[in-house]
Amino acid sequence: MDTDTLRAHLRDLLGEAGVVDAADAAQRPAGFMRQDTVQCRLLARPRSVQDFAFKLRQCDRWLQDLVAHDIDAALYLMFQHASKSTVGYSASHALVCGTLCHIMAQELKLTQRERDSLVRAALTMNIGMTALQDELAVQREHPTAEQQEAIKSHPEDSMLLLERLFINDQLWLDVVGQHHASIAERVPLAQQEPIDRLTRVLGTIDRYAAMISPRKSRAGRSATDSVRAIVGQEVDQRDQVSYTLVRSIGLCPPGTFVKLDNGETAIVLRRSDKANHPLVASLLDKTGNHRSQPSLYQTASGKPRIQSALARSAVSLELNHRTMVRLGLYAAQHSAGLRGLVTAPGAL
Repeated sequence: MDTDTLRAHLRDLLGEAGVVDAADAAQRPAGFMRQDTVQCRLLARPRSVQDFAFKLRQCDRWLQDLVAHDIDAALYLMFQHASKSTVGYSASHALVCGTLCHIMAQELKLTQRERDSLVRAALTMNIGMTALQDELAVQREHPTAEQQEAIKSHPEDSMLLLERLFINDQLWLDVVGQHHASIAERVPLAQQEPIDRLTRVLGTIDRYAAMISPRKSRAGRSATDSVRAIVGQEVDQRDQVSYTLVRSIGLCPPGTFVKLDNGETAIVLRRSDKANHPLVASLLDKTGNHRSQPSLYQTASGKPRIQSALARSAVSLELNHRTMVRLGLYAAQHSAGLRGLVTAPGAL
């Protein structure tokens, strides 16, 4: 189905509850926000949580389910959530890192044991400085000497706290304890020990997620600028982790804003089978006026092209995420270039 036909069906999509026979695309945005609240409680008062390990595994399984059903929807929700607010930064950062770690574990074909340890380390790596992490997110001044000391010691502090919470997965604990360590980046992952392999993955994702998220002292960077800050202008295939991150989510992932070469402002809805040529929905026309209905473009066709990525702070729009997720899935189910990326009919 071509783009013009998709546009013709747009009105039907927005008003027709049965278009997406998902389980259920519409509920995912609210579910992501609820999960953020759960994660916030786990990190803020871990010693008062009954059966902490069990509840954390529940969070892990929820993320795994979201990614397994539809990676594009997971990415959309993650980027929108991460780029919008400084409130509850520690929980938001943990969920973003956990989501990306699930995707990376799948792409790198990690074993189930390593996947579990990696994701759970991502969710808890900063548990020893939760209050400080939230404080720093809304602080305009540079960290004080005392805060810098706490930042320096937080990997070990987090590991020790997890041990007191009866976490006995040694790989999980070890990765948390050294998640800021410098690990050789040009060595094939398969040749490294599991602890070094997972530390490399988590370290890259931790830096990337921190860059896209806003602080009181600065706006969040665009996804493209964040990648380039980590890997440079050209992605080196020898750096297997960074290369896999870019290959799996793209330079402009779902949920990020872009400027098109026709002057319009759009949001990325889904990746396509052509790298870095996603499906986008135009939200503002070339004069900056809000569209009553989004226009869909498959940028893989070359008309229009993505001119640049935009930081969230550059776009003053409040979106209906339910509509956007439904729209992206509907377009994917009716486009040959996107259909193969949908897990199954109604899989979201």
